[in-house]
Amino acid sequence: MNNELLISLVIPVYNESQTIGLLLETIIKQQYQPFEIILVDGGSTDNTVALIKEICKDKPQYRVIEAGRAMPGKGRNIGAANAATEWIAFTDAGIKLDYSWLEELIRPVKENREVSIVYGDFSPQINSFFDKCAAIAYVPGRVLGKIRGKSIVSCLMKKEVWERAGGFPDLRATEDLIFMENAEKLNYQVAFAPGAMAYWELRPNLSSTYRKFDLYSKYNVWAGRQAQWHYGIARQYALMIIPVILSILFSWYWLLLIPLWMLARVIKRILLHRYEFGLGSLLNPFIIFRVALITLIIDTATFSGWIKALISKQSND
Repeated sequence: MNNELLISLVIPVYNESQTIGLLLETIIKQQYQPFEIILVDGGSTDNTVALIKEICKDKPQYRVIEAGRAMPGKGRNIGAANAATEWIAFTDAGIKLDYSWLEELIRPVKENREVSIVYGDFSPQINSFFDKCAAIAYVPGRVLGKIRGKSIVSCLMKKEVWERAGGFPDLRATEDLIFMENAEKLNYQVAFAPGAMAYWELRPNLSSTYRKFDLYSKYNVWAGRQAQWHYGIARQYALMIIPVILSILFSWYWLLLIPLWMLARVIKRILLHRYEFGLGSLLNPFIIFRVALITLIIDTATFSGWIKALISKQSND
């Protein structure tokens, strides 16, 4: 094992029997090995824990903590609290890692010991036509030479940062965004590692995509983050009331502005992903239609989650 920089890798898991094997395989094959790997199970009802123990039975650096029912934030907090090293790397279940992932994450630290937080990169796993369209619809686009965006699924930080930031909120969603914002308020030096790639699975169909964004929407509202997401979507739909009114007063032709507005949104998303999928998608009506449909599903989930959050808040007041 390379002990030049000792790192604890913390991973919350929950009902990951279908994906945990692939994640563990990519960890076992890391070119730079963590000092320890802490998997915190949040109350799995499948055989996730048994699979981890079977795969790692001859690997003492792997530990499983059965935390009972625990959201991802709580799972990461338990793992970080039990970490034995100065540095903690985080990723999630449902992920596969490049074999050079951890090696690339530590590169900025080796180059500058003042760095306390490193964000790697992430990318969706594209296994189907639906995956491609979903990635265009809602995954951040790639900018050459830069990371796609800051994400807890591909990051490294000093344990001190986690402690001073107060850990992760005990939420099902948006806990990572809140934590990262709190951590960066502490003015630690941040670096980026575009070569540290983590690949995550997208939702495989429209119904699961809806459920995901409905849930995320609800938790974002509970966390008071509507300005970062909901208000922008609401403003766009509010503007679409104008062509509806004009169509009533003058001509139905004004209603054509609504599909043109959606087409403009799709074109913008395709352009953001031009480095990954090229510009040929602009000429593919099947891609345009599917991206538009996924976008509408996400918009619907945004509003439904928002309404559920408000109703739940009122019932608890």
